[in-house]
Amino acid sequence: MNLIAIIDAGERSTQGRLAAEALRQAAQRHGHALKLELNGAPPLSAIELAAAQAALLIGASADPRLDSLPALRLSLDQALADPAEAVRRAAALSAPQTDALRIVAVTSCPTGIAHTFMAAEGLSQAAQALGHAIRVETQGSVGAQSALSAGEIAEADLVLIAADTQVELSRFKGKRLFQSGTKAAINDGQALLRRAIAEAAPHQPDTADTPPEKPASERNGPYKHLMTGVSFMLPFVTAGGIMIALAFALGGIYAFDDAHKGTLAWALFQIGAKSAFALMVPILAGYIAYSIANRPGIAPGMVGGMLAASLGSGFLGGIIAGFIAGYGTDWLNRKIQLGRNLDGLKPVLILPVLGALLVGLLMIYVIGGPVAALLGMLTEALKSLQGSSALLLGAIIGSMMAFDMGGPVNKAAYAFSTGLIASQVYTPMAAAMAAGMTPPLGIALATKLFADRFTADEREAGKAAGVLGLAFISEGAIPFAARDPLRVIPALMLGSAVAGAISMLAGVELKVPHGGVFVLPIPNAVSHLGFYLLALLAGTAVTAVALRALKKPAQATAA
Repeated sequence: MNLIAIIDAGERSTQGRLAAEALRQAAQRHGHALKLELNGAPPLSAIELAAAQAALLIGASADPRLDSLPALRLSLDQALADPAEAVRRAAALSAPQTDALRIVAVTSCPTGIAHTFMAAEGLSQAAQALGHAIRVETQGSVGAQSALSAGEIAEADLVLIAADTQVELSRFKGKRLFQSGTKAAINDGQALLRRAIAEAAPHQPDTADTPPEKPASERNGPYKHLMTGVSFMLPFVTAGGIMIALAFALGGIYAFDDAHKGTLAWALFQIGAKSAFALMVPILAGYIAYSIANRPGIAPGMVGGMLAASLGSGFLGGIIAGFIAGYGTDWLNRKIQLGRNLDGLKPVLILPVLGALLVGLLMIYVIGGPVAALLGMLTEALKSLQGSSALLLGAIIGSMMAFDMGGPVNKAAYAFSTGLIASQVYTPMAAAMAAGMTPPLGIALATKLFADRFTADEREAGKAAGVLGLAFISEGAIPFAARDPLRVIPALMLGSAVAGAISMLAGVELKVPHGGVFVLPIPNAVSHLGFYLLALLAGTAVTAVALRALKKPAQATAA
């Protein structure tokens, strides 16, 4: 494919030359011919412009020479950060598109709140811009909404899965299918649709609903499998935490004692601690395995998770058990070939039995003991954190929560914090939620106090960001960070680090992993409520002041 790149580096000539060379090498690796113009020299010839099929505009404004070409606009920093992705996206622009397509899509993220619906909106807008018809099913925190019907799937020309968790694919058998994360749909829905149209392949699951053509390690990464387990675990953590808090509010800290047996407080404790919390680790392990091996992995994964809980290896053991069960079951599924007549026995008999046997024996004789000892040491270390150690851990958790606001780094800190709830370590969860609320709240405050740093649209959007921040939806800050990442993201990280550090230093404990300020009034859901509110207010104020210091006035930014 013939591509051209026009780079306007201004005073950053060195970075411009680096970007030019990086793009040239990336294009060569992918089999594309790339002609470059850096700061106007050497100017592209009429022949080179006529031969081009797509263009890259790096730091450059609209160019009348490219009116007839599809063009991708990126900043110089974006091109330097990932030149291969820049070349791929530019090449995808020239993918042939003729008739309007009927597209069905599914979006899903680990918490099922912000990214799920932002991805759906991105795909809907992209399809409208490209002239295609689309129906999007959102698998959010309350289940599937606008669920696709069998008729809509049958009539679809293309199925697009934009999800950060495992999505059931058996209903799409035989359809042209393409899978991606939610980030691509949010950032550039049109490029994702073009890529899906060009690269989608028929989905042909086997009898266990596991694509045989690729090993599990090539289908999805471990992070996505972990996030699938976490997303299914969260409702159990939330329900259990609130029930335990209510039990303590009604019956005191000894509500679980036999002296209270039969009371409402005792019953609430049984529901929360003995039931919901008891299911956390098995659910985590079971759905990690499900993400890897689909339905045959659920039983081995949950068996491994139950053993992890009973052996005292907690969420760490559950994670390990989930991966062993998933990859082990997937390997067994691919290696055991019984023929068409007997293959139906695999998902209901052979794989659950052999998978459970594999993970069970490993957990009992090899993994359970050492992991339990490791978790015990980690738990005691976290409980004993004081002073500078607690301050540092809180700052690290806070910075991670604000770094990508719902992305992999944010979710890693969140998964670590929620996992520790199963081991009765609640301080990291408090730091994580305070730090996750701070970015959108800080932006909302900054748009009020320092309005000259924001455009009229941003000031209006700041109101919505504040509401999202109160509900612990960090993604409310994403639009602001996307427009000015080099100034906004450091400000957000600084404020969140302060919030997390104060929360950890004060020893604040939070038993509920989501809900923002709306769960704080629940008795015993959070300890040291005054210090927690102080951490939240301090982080919000630091974020706003940092934005004032780092961001240029809106007029200068626009220029």
